[in-house]
Amino acid sequence: MFRLIKAIIDFLNNLDQRRGSQRSAPSTGSEEAKKKLKKFAVILPAIFVILAVLSSIYTIDPGEVGVIQRFGKLSSYSDPGLHFKFPFVDSLSKVNVEKVRRIEIGFRSERARMNVIQESLMITKDENIVDAQAIIQWKIKEPGHFLFRVANPELTIKNTAEVALRSVIGVTKIDDALTTGRDEIQVRTKEFLQELLDSYTSGVQITDVKLQIVDPPEEVKDAFNEVVRAKEDKERLINEAKAFFEDVIPKARGEAEKMIREAEAYKEQRISTAQGDTSRFNQIYSEYKKDKDVTWTRIYLEKLESILQRPKKVIGTDSSSGAINLLPLKEVFKD
Repeated sequence: MFRLIKAIIDFLNNLDQRRGSQRSAPSTGSEEAKKKLKKFAVILPAIFVILAVLSSIYTIDPGEVGVIQRFGKLSSYSDPGLHFKFPFVDSLSKVNVEKVRRIEIGFRSERARMNVIQESLMITKDENIVDAQAIIQWKIKEPGHFLFRVANPELTIKNTAEVALRSVIGVTKIDDALTTGRDEIQVRTKEFLQELLDSYTSGVQITDVKLQIVDPPEEVKDAFNEVVRAKEDKERLINEAKAFFEDVIPKARGEAEKMIREAEAYKEQRISTAQGDTSRFNQIYSEYKKDKDVTWTRIYLEKLESILQRPKKVIGTDSSSGAINLLPLKEVFKD
């Protein structure tokens, strides 16, 4: 911009020198004053026009929103790209609505981590004291509200976040805060904080609440850690018992089902065998009724055959002498 103004001034000087060289008579003092006045009258509007043109053109980068104020009052918003505004009437404020900012509660980590005790010490529902530290992540969702509805947005977010976290910790028991209730504390703090900021029309969106630590004070920290470890051991044993239950019960049910199936199969087998024996007996009995002597003799011989099949030794007695005789029938029945 300054180079352009300098070029206009040099052009006007060269133009004045050309006019002076064409004149033959020497210039008087009044004529020199008139020349300077004319030069000034040309330069000043030119500079004004250049500044007006340059200030009326602006660009909005991706992720930003341009907030236009006309005579100090909110007028409109501008999306990313090249835009034009009225010079000397409109004022522009660029707001990054995609950037995620953070606020720290209970500690500071700008150079070296430093605890802020007056922020982190909080009272639980059962009137115990805990040291709670958190990070609040937020971004701008309404640029106009963020710029004009709250005097100091970051300080407001910090104070409101501390209030929300204290409120949630105040309705939570210390056992839950130290062990399994951390996720619930984060969710409830985020919801309550967003509700408070919306009531202030702050134009801020809370993206996340992350608890860094929730510990008892240093004076009783060791005792609380022992309690926490005992509860963790309890949970571990319960989980192991549940795992054993889930492992043994299905196996027992499978064994029971197997035994039932085997019993049912044995039942069916016994029934089939009994039915077959009954049918066979009925057939024999029907033949027996036709000719009892023949049938009785056949059955007797079949039974003796099954009893005396391939005997190793046969012991008998002599009715006359009463001596015990060993009949070597093994050789007789030998193949």
